[in-house]
Amino acid sequence: MQLSKNHVALPELPEKVLQFGTGVLLRGLPDYFIDKANKAGIFNGRIVVVKSTGKGGTDAFAAQDNLYTQCIQGIQAGQRISEYIVNSSISRVLPAATQWAAILACAENPGIEIIISNTTEVGITLTDDDIHAAPPASFPGKLLAFLLRRYQSKGKGMVIIPTELIPDNGTKLKNIVLELAKRHMLEEPFMHWLETENHFCNSLVDRIVPGALPAEERAAIEKELGYEDQLMIMSEVYRLWAIETDSEEVGNVLSFAKADEGVVLAPDINVFRELKLRLLNGTHTLTCGLAHLAGFETVREAMEDPAFEAVISALMQHEITPAITDINIREDVALRFAVSVLDRFRNPYIRHRWLSITMQYTSKMKMRVIPVLRKYYQQVHEVPALLAMGFAAYLLTMKQDIQDDHGAYFKQKWQQLSPESLVQEVLKNQELWGEDLTKYKGFAQAVTVMLNNLINDGAAALIKRVSAETSVI
Repeated sequence: MQLSKNHVALPELPEKVLQFGTGVLLRGLPDYFIDKANKAGIFNGRIVVVKSTGKGGTDAFAAQDNLYTQCIQGIQAGQRISEYIVNSSISRVLPAATQWAAILACAENPGIEIIISNTTEVGITLTDDDIHAAPPASFPGKLLAFLLRRYQSKGKGMVIIPTELIPDNGTKLKNIVLELAKRHMLEEPFMHWLETENHFCNSLVDRIVPGALPAEERAAIEKELGYEDQLMIMSEVYRLWAIETDSEEVGNVLSFAKADEGVVLAPDINVFRELKLRLLNGTHTLTCGLAHLAGFETVREAMEDPAFEAVISALMQHEITPAITDINIREDVALRFAVSVLDRFRNPYIRHRWLSITMQYTSKMKMRVIPVLRKYYQQVHEVPALLAMGFAAYLLTMKQDIQDDHGAYFKQKWQQLSPESLVQEVLKNQELWGEDLTKYKGFAQAVTVMLNNLINDGAAALIKRVSAETSVI
């Protein structure tokens, strides 16, 4: 038997949200919060989902009365969590290609006050789109057409929250929509309404939602639950949706935020972005090469090794946290976030391969790690040994065939130079890093020592030795 409204008590709730995208991140995070708020009697509104890409994909929703099971699995405060939730937040799924008129009709519904999107990073780009097409080709074009119909029906402005993984996503989307409106020479009163009556909120989403479960695992869960579910997804326990706003009006519209501490409304969300970028993404980047060289295939496998876990914990606690702690980020906040990251890395239900994390290794090092190195020297004035080890592992990993735009450069350098000379030349390369990294006193020497240790003794031996050293800090 397939999952349907016969398995749950479906609430009779009005539509309050228009969502562009059917992807697992939206279903695993924003839709999770809205469903939780509905069940708590707080938000009391459902979601109209717009499917913009490809053909098909709506039949599974229709067959299951737009219901799906979310399996929440992971580690929280050292405890294993396994929970199954039937999400009933979606009311309809409308393909833009065939039901554009029905989507525009939603603009005339005064109860729909929120627009959410996740159209991938490519979705928030300016193109020469025709907003009068049925439908427009781009997401900003569709959004502008919807807002124009909203204005024409004398509706009030919307709260628009993109979740695409780019900085200042709300600001960028607003600027693109305004520029697109200018190109279409839309009337001035509408332009004024568009700019002043609508709230484009920057947001940051953070939750690992791998999506569909492996067939064998899904079959076992379906047997336990007593129904089949073609839309079943899995997510980790940790969840964060940081929405940038200081408007009381917006806060009232986003009442679902009261249902879960994972939704944060704040006037500045850069703190959350910095914590995620440095302690989660930066730690991944600094250790992926080391773990790969040590023979660990997945993050979970590495975290089951006491020595590696000690190293990764020390890296976050003793080097990244002191570097990022300032007037904006308190030390205790950073340390608590680091503890949550360790729980996420230990998640036995997620198979996250280190080799996948090494993709575009160089650009990740520049964006995620070099700012930490700079801040560490400003704050601590010492040589960061663990950052040096991570950098050395990066250099040695780049000797292999890694998917990286600078792969040919490193292959050539490894053929021409000794490890000592390679460290000096790569660290001095301002085209790669935007600055000469040899200016940081003692860093090049520390990287050279670590690199020679990796070459002569191997990554596993270095991890054990460093682990023993960090345990006495």
